[in-house]
Amino acid sequence: MATPSMEDYIEQIYILIEEKGYARVSDIAENLSVHPSSVTKMVQKLDQEDYLIYEKYRGLILTTKGKKVGRRLVYRHELLENLLRIIGVKEENIYHDVEGIEHHLSWNAIDRVGDLVYYFEEDPKRIEALRNVQKTNEHPSE
Repeated sequence: MATPSMEDYIEQIYILIEEKGYARVSDIAENLSVHPSSVTKMVQKLDQEDYLIYEKYRGLILTTKGKKVGRRLVYRHELLENLLRIIGVKEENIYHDVEGIEHHLSWNAIDRVGDLVYYFEEDPKRIEALRNVQKTNEHPSE
């Protein structure tokens, strides 16, 4: 089972590979705001745990297990962003809020969030109704 820190690295590596075709230690470090030496240590650990294959000075590739986990982590992140957007969280808060909660939810909870997001996206009138309720309940100081 991956730790929250391992998940952050796997997710970032997956995204980089999807976007660029490769993931370098320097890119991972920059995207996660950590030192390259920390990335190297984690990459070695992820290699030992069979999430990726790392060859010093050659780069890294995700294993089948790593790709599966990476895909699921990206899905979880996007799903939570969608939920927060639907319920009216300010755009500038969404990324930080998702980072704060994504590791604390079970996959069962994520599946239920998926059901809820689907429910709202299935009929845009539901989102409109939710926004109307929010406007009614807004506080003047906000």
